[in-house]
Amino acid sequence: RGGAVGGVREAVVSTQSTGEHRKLGGDTSVDVPYHYLRFFEPDDDRLAEIKRDYESGALLSGEIKKILIDHLQAYVKEFQDRRANVTPELLDKFLSRHPMDI
Repeated sequence: RGGAVGGVREAVVSTQSTGEHRKLGGDTSVDVPYHYLRFFEPDDDRLAEIKRDYESGALLSGEIKKILIDHLQAYVKEFQDRRANVTPELLDKFLSRHPMDI
């Protein structure tokens, strides 16, 4: 799959093995999916929990990517749903010239 989801899945976040990550934890200061989550996760408490779990090693990079992918898919779906409601008539109305009161 391409687009944002493909980019998230391919993002390199760590060179640690799973065992090393579980033992040492992840570094959220350089983790790209975590940085995106700072914009897409609306719940500050949940974001703090994700950060704590990732840095402790309880949450792996694949799991943090999955959380981000879920947010991105919901975000993109909103655009797709709105676009599906755009009719040619609505588009013509939007793009037509309107007088401006200056």
